[in-house]
Amino acid sequence: MVQKLFFFFLILVLQAAQATAQSGGPAPEDLVKNTFEEAKAVVRKTPDPRELRRIAEQKLLPYFDFSTMTRLAVGPGWRSATPEQQQKLTDAFRSLLVNTYTAALNEATSILDKTLEIKPTASKGNDRTVRTVVRGPGRPPVAIDYRMQNAGNGWKVYDVVVEGVSLVTTYRGEFSEEVRKSGVDGLIRTLEQKNRSVAARRS
Repeated sequence: MVQKLFFFFLILVLQAAQATAQSGGPAPEDLVKNTFEEAKAVVRKTPDPRELRRIAEQKLLPYFDFSTMTRLAVGPGWRSATPEQQQKLTDAFRSLLVNTYTAALNEATSILDKTLEIKPTASKGNDRTVRTVVRGPGRPPVAIDYRMQNAGNGWKVYDVVVEGVSLVTTYRGEFSEEVRKSGVDGLIRTLEQKNRSVAARRS
């Protein structure tokens, strides 16, 4: 659950990074650490999951590179997809991630007893990996890495790695199997059905 919450809290980090990247402000790793404490303050003030979900959905989309995430998650099947199919895949995968990770906000108050340690950041060209360790009483530490890139319009996340397990790689196995069985259109139908199921549970 903690990794899902940090997917949301990173939105706040990236919002700050977007504002400072062009003005020589704090490095992404400093923003992660500083905004972690700010995020806890937000939860203390607004513990209502519905309000936190509204904040997440409002601020999430601009700070994640869903096109890159989808392309990497779909793998070889992406190249065989038409531009229209690629757009449908991106839209459906974006909705799936938003639905999945904002659902974790029901447990948002669990962040209040956590601490965040920033590890040395790895950089390569326009890519940067912000490495963190989340610690909490009575639980083993959780390593969460945020893979980010700056294509000239601010830092955006294209993968989240929890305890060595990549979100993109995890979905790639599932997506590749679906494409093998049912083709690209079959994967689109599967993602859209999952999103409809989530929407039905919320209503």
